[in-house]
Amino acid sequence: MNFPELPIPPGEPIPHRKIIREWLIPLSGKTTLRAIAMLILDYCLWAAFLTGAVLCTAPWQQLLCAVAAGFCIGRLFIIGHDACHQSLTPYRTLNKWLGRIAFLASLTPYSLWDIGHNVVHHGYTNLKGFDFVWAPLTKEEYAQLSWGGKLLDRVYRSGWAPGLYYMIEIWWKKMIFPNKEQMPTKRPIFIQDNLLVCAFGAIWLAVSFWAAGVTHQSVAWVLFVTVFVPFMFWCAMIGFVVYVHHTHVKVSWHDDRSAWSKAQPFVSTTVHLTFPFNIGALMHHIMEHTAHHVDMSIPLYKLKSAQEKLENLLPERIIIQPFSWAWYFETAKACKLYDFKNRCWTDYEGAFTSVPAVLG
Repeated sequence: MNFPELPIPPGEPIPHRKIIREWLIPLSGKTTLRAIAMLILDYCLWAAFLTGAVLCTAPWQQLLCAVAAGFCIGRLFIIGHDACHQSLTPYRTLNKWLGRIAFLASLTPYSLWDIGHNVVHHGYTNLKGFDFVWAPLTKEEYAQLSWGGKLLDRVYRSGWAPGLYYMIEIWWKKMIFPNKEQMPTKRPIFIQDNLLVCAFGAIWLAVSFWAAGVTHQSVAWVLFVTVFVPFMFWCAMIGFVVYVHHTHVKVSWHDDRSAWSKAQPFVSTTVHLTFPFNIGALMHHIMEHTAHHVDMSIPLYKLKSAQEKLENLLPERIIIQPFSWAWYFETAKACKLYDFKNRCWTDYEGAFTSVPAVLG
């Protein structure tokens, strides 16, 4: 059945993903020059802010530059994320190398991110037992945790520690020389990418040590503003972004593959978070996330147009959430555990905090 590019009225079945992707074909063109220019620009900005973190005279100015450098790491990561999806340029090999280069600032091994994100997260978004990113526990699973495990889960889902979650559960456990439990498959490229990241990290540290000596500043302070603060800000940024992309009282998780497949997860499990002052553009439009999940081949510089088209053609199907800190912390308060039988979020006592799907 062919679907014309006309809005699908609410209540009617969503077209097959193949049809929806056909709507977006005109927006999937890639430009090599623009991609390389963005990568160079963001690395120049990162280096400039790190330089400011060393050379500024006032500590508050140094800290401000450190935070800005962390934000630039996030921008570079988004470019690498596109390259890893083969959506940055038309050339596969070039994408792999641009992705590796873009990922260096965030100390992310390209091949391991590729497996965890492209294969697992995008292949099985919000399917429990497969997608591990911010996967909620059930009341029974939470009860079986140790005292320390329960405390850590409460900290992660408090709304105050998305960076801690990303740094420990994603970056440290699954990216940096992961053990067999975290990554059963061992490939030479995993080790090579980790060694590349370690070499870059060593150079980063060495330059910071050198800068401290040249400017006659405390080594500890210079390391704090050039390495620790930027990296921790980056972890907080990515932890927050991934959390709000797939955590919402209207977003469902599934533990049954057939039910998950019928739920059109590429549309129903993502949130389009909107910001004032065009802040989304500063993050390379990564918040136009539904369009990205529908078709990962769309480059970041065309995601805004793709998202607008989807929202016009699929009215009332896409979760659009204006950002506010009040909404964010209300979500963190509501989305603690998940009841897969009733398909709704609960608090730590098991009380429903969202409308059960069987009743909604």
